[in-house]
Amino acid sequence: MSLGIVIVSHSKEVAFGVAELISQVAANVSVTYAGGTDENKIGTSLSKISKAFDQNAANELLAFYDLGSAKMNLEMAIELTDKHVHLYDCALLEGAYTAASLAQAQVPLPDIEKQLAPLKIK
Repeated sequence: MSLGIVIVSHSKEVAFGVAELISQVAANVSVTYAGGTDENKIGTSLSKISKAFDQNAANELLAFYDLGSAKMNLEMAIELTDKHVHLYDCALLEGAYTAASLAQAQVPLPDIEKQLAPLKIK
């Protein structure tokens, strides 16, 4: 079972940029992203997050976000998908980069989560 990464940001440019960066270290990991509102303004979109879940080739997803309302929309999207989604409250770039590079190396999820623990935002 492969792991995929989903990035959610209030900014479409941030979401794209983080996804582009982590794809450089994890070429074999499916990375999708959702950034901005449906009108491409600052904010998040439940429909864009759901689309990022659907477009990700993996059935098990590790989701990272930038701010609190993104988490709320992620939680709603998780309820609407058949995929298994893990939501992480950690630094967006550092967490996603760590998870992607470890997933690329086929490190088991429990070990990836141990590496994410110190990046948790309290």
